[in-house]
Amino acid sequence: MPSLLILGGTAWLGRDIARQAIERGWAVTCLARGASGAVAPGAELVVADRDRPGAYDAVAGREWDAAIEVSWQPRHVREAAEALRGRVAHWTYVSSVAAYEPARTLIAEDAPLRAPAARDEVVDGARYDAAKVRCELDTRASFPEALLVRAGVIAGPGDPTDRFAQWPRRAALAGDGPLLAPAEPAFPLQVIDVRDLAAWMLDAIASGVTGPVNAAGEQVAMRDAVALARRVAGGSGPVVEAPAAWLLERGVRPWKGPDSLGLWVPDDGGGARCGFHSPARYLATGGRLRPLEGTMRDVLEEERSLGLGRPGTAGLTRTRELGLIAELG
Repeated sequence: MPSLLILGGTAWLGRDIARQAIERGWAVTCLARGASGAVAPGAELVVADRDRPGAYDAVAGREWDAAIEVSWQPRHVREAAEALRGRVAHWTYVSSVAAYEPARTLIAEDAPLRAPAARDEVVDGARYDAAKVRCELDTRASFPEALLVRAGVIAGPGDPTDRFAQWPRRAALAGDGPLLAPAEPAFPLQVIDVRDLAAWMLDAIASGVTGPVNAAGEQVAMRDAVALARRVAGGSGPVVEAPAAWLLERGVRPWKGPDSLGLWVPDDGGGARCGFHSPARYLATGGRLRPLEGTMRDVLEEERSLGLGRPGTAGLTRTRELGLIAELG
């Protein structure tokens, strides 16, 4: 029975990795505070605060077939790797395509990375890109043959960001009425289903895959993704497109968060931070990309079960949306 240590494992991706590993018969241990949720049934929880000394004492004396790190705080990543060096046969770090320098050509794993954050910098979301680069460097300092999963946009049931789910939810709420969307040009989307990513990571560990891998979906135009949400939700009303400048002037946010149009990034003609990452190595190492429609349908089913009218963590309220559409004329 392979032993797997997940540094985290109580929230979305980490929890799905734990769930799938347990289904495969792996022995799973999650080291976490336990504040983000419960571990998957069958997993062992080791409660630890990674900001405190001795956080890894309970696991550093054991031998592990594999470990998966999901943090993006540089000190956490460095100290965990140092504490477990020599104790783990296969190390995986969940990085991000945000680590790359923006470009408008398809980005492979050998493309230039951004400048890293400082060694012990305490980062917030504004420094996420640089933090991921630093975490990769510190991971490789202890585990030179680590698997670096440079993930793109992850979607699917259970996503706490609401950046993808808001589209099928808003399309369902719109019904036969109008749905607000950004006009082109916008950068394309690349979405990978959380269940596919978790399954591939376990397969990659089992087969000994190392080095960086772009775990990203196929390119989809923003307009096509909106049309898909409309179709999946069964709505028949018009899609009303608004220019980027007009939306930004009225406080509509790109990408995520309150009052946002999820995953929208206006194309300003410069380098792209999203939408241009090659998944070739992911596919060559056995990765699966289920059709986006399947993910969209599963997410909409979850949204309906939770209640379409509930307050979301991101997106426009229906009232706000209709007010913008009326103003647009």
